[in-house]
Amino acid sequence: MPAETVRKPQWLRVTGFTGEGYRKVDRRLNALRLNTVCQAASCPNRGECFNRGTATFLILGPLCTRGCRFCNIATGKPQPVDPDEPARLARMCYELKLKHVVVTSVNRDDLPDGGAKHFAETIAAIRKTLPAAAVEILTPDFRNAPQAVDIIIKASPDVFNHNVETVPRLYRRARPGAVYERSLNLLRDIEQRSDIFTKSGLMLGLGETTDELRKVFDDLAAINVSMLTIGQYLAPSNSHLPVERYVTPDEFSRLGEMAMASGIPKVVSAPLVRSSYRAEEFINL
Repeated sequence: MPAETVRKPQWLRVTGFTGEGYRKVDRRLNALRLNTVCQAASCPNRGECFNRGTATFLILGPLCTRGCRFCNIATGKPQPVDPDEPARLARMCYELKLKHVVVTSVNRDDLPDGGAKHFAETIAAIRKTLPAAAVEILTPDFRNAPQAVDIIIKASPDVFNHNVETVPRLYRRARPGAVYERSLNLLRDIEQRSDIFTKSGLMLGLGETTDELRKVFDDLAAINVSMLTIGQYLAPSNSHLPVERYVTPDEFSRLGEMAMASGIPKVVSAPLVRSSYRAEEFINL
């Protein structure tokens, strides 16, 4: 039976995208013309997060310059960067009274710095509006854009997150345009040249093996990544990569223990874990 026709197991069921809290956040996002990865990537946790009054903001537009086969974000030619977006995003953070803000973006390979300057401007706007809030950014790899790392370090987010996503063998299939070593080098550069906490994430269910995952854990530990999230891949549609298997909660727990044993200090591993899911709690573990 094809993997995509297998019924999702009980542990992957989530609450519906309803509720007054959900509607309030959704209305304000629309009014301020802000995007979220919660919506763009069809995150299964967005009902819970919106109802808790939080969201993961998606900057630099809704269109990505790459076409990763696991991702639901639309691919196309992006519009010019919106210079007012950081201020609108900061206003939304203020309205939600966020204590921990997570900002991510599409890939913008069309920009000379890969979008690093816009990340820095967004961090500055949040800090001006909510000085006490922690700021976590989840960035693309910037495709070796000159000065991108310098710009990010100068902006000084509290957490720098960049997902390796999967094991090296599956990159060509899942992440065309990305390079495993490039992602490791980006995390290494941030860790070695700053005091910013580094974080990464993996999705399971694409055909990876335990030995391959152990090697990735070792690679991340070797560059002193502080935090790791591990969750189940869910195919957004039949045109995306199919799910090869659903990993059980018990296996997620064992893999989390394996990752910590490799030397990664903080690991959250469960089927519905995502890079920014309950990020404010993760940083305080």
